Amino acid sequence: MRDALRAAHRRSLVNPITPHEPPSLPLGRGSRESACAPRHSIRTTAWVRLEAAAASARGKRRLVNEDWHSTLDSRTLFVVADGVGGGAMAARASRELVRELHASLDHRHVDESAIRDALLRADREVGRSIASETRASGAATVALCAGCGRLLSKWLIAWVGDCRVYRLSTATDQPAELLTVDDTYRQLREMPPPGGSSDDPARMVGNGAVLEPNVGQAVLGRGEMLLICSDGVHKHLGPGDLGRVMRESAPLARRCRRLVALARARGSSDDATVLVVHPEPRRARLLGLAVGAFAFAALVVALMTTLMVMQ
Repeated sequence: MRDALRAAHRRSLVNPITPHEPPSLPLGRGSRESACAPRHSIRTTAWVRLEAAAASARGKRRLVNEDWHSTLDSRTLFVVADGVGGGAMAARASRELVRELHASLDHRHVDESAIRDALLRADREVGRSIASETRASGAATVALCAGCGRLLSKWLIAWVGDCRVYRLSTATDQPAELLTVDDTYRQLREMPPPGGSSDDPARMVGNGAVLEPNVGQAVLGRGEMLLICSDGVHKHLGPGDLGRVMRESAPLARRCRRLVALARARGSSDDATVLVVHPEPRRARLLGLAVGAFAFAALVVALMTTLMVMQ
């Protein structure tokens, strides 16, 4: 087993930015799908074009990447989870958390209540899964966004812990706008455990410490997108950095990789993950609907005028 871990470690140094954990490690259920997960996707409906991309990298002092994210094959749900370092089976906690949320919310009507219920259910299921392997506790922090409506201009956002969601615009020079508030001991005015830091997450999924999941809303205008990231990114990159990189003309997946690499250059040694969602209304479709509506209205007016003349 040690030889396998050393070999995986050497491979990860050659290509440090990877979708998830080295696929040669025995990760259990769901590992094959996520290890081969696409990091870029485009989905088009009659109303909207939805582009999503992600990049994730293992921390320098870790044998596996304990972050996990959606495989980007969902229509409107996107999740980033960060296994709590030092906890039991952190990589398994984050992986199963993402899977449980998709199992609860994919292909269903999603509202704030459904998201809260899904997070609380995931807390129980992840805790039960880890308890089947070890008596030690293990958990993960998480952030997600779920699109609503045909145009995907409204999104529900939710988080537990210190994963974050930002709103960005490609059309202005404004920095990224933070939409979440970290559940840290400092923010919640709680005392951290012995040896802990006030900036550590006080809420997480998998060990019964969720209490009340945070759920909010975000409305996206033209050219705006949502960015979800783990603390391995946001502790080293400010809102200005996020906005500047996202306004570059490179493909979306490359911009995500650029953010992870920039966090590394700024000193991040933790696992680092970025996932970006960019919905764009299909202008031709909307224009056609507007023309059709105008023509219908004109026809109604003409008919009414004709009837009035005949009277």
